[in-house]
Amino acid sequence: MSTTRGAVIWMTGLSGAGKSTLADALHRRLKAAGHASIVLDGDVLRRGLTADLGFTPEDRAENLRRVAHVAALFMQQGFVAMAAVISPEHEHRRMAREIVGDGFVEVFVNAPLTVCEARDVKGLYARARRGEIPNFTGISGPYDVPLEPDLMIESDRVSIDEAVDRLLVHLVAMGCLTRESGLGRPRLAK
Repeated sequence: MSTTRGAVIWMTGLSGAGKSTLADALHRRLKAAGHASIVLDGDVLRRGLTADLGFTPEDRAENLRRVAHVAALFMQQGFVAMAAVISPEHEHRRMAREIVGDGFVEVFVNAPLTVCEARDVKGLYARARRGEIPNFTGISGPYDVPLEPDLMIESDRVSIDEAVDRLLVHLVAMGCLTRESGLGRPRLAK
């Protein structure tokens, strides 16, 4: 599979759903095969590009607006850009889709709240339940479940390899990748 055009894989889901893990796995697979890709991880971006923003509704919207513009710039250069960001509201994802345009793929990385809490090595959910973190998505802040994502990955039901294969199949179907490459033939998950 060689890259024929760029794409933005916008991974949305609760904290701990597996967005960053999936984005990193897809990036490794693309990179090993010589494809231009980059991971834009929400937690990492908040330490730099969007460090001046908090978690008010206005700051969240501005954070995601910036991420969408950066992702679009990479896509325009032929990269597959994976944005691993909670993006809790329908409006956030609609805005990102408008900014990116053709090549935007909304991926709902879905896992039950109990699974996300069990995966939480930073203890954020426990702190949110104690009231130490206000507006924490899924606890004291809302999360609008995507109504029509381009792809849904149930991260508690499929392996990372299966999830990456599904993403690769989707990228081929979009014309972002071709079947001739060092990625091997993606297996269709059952």
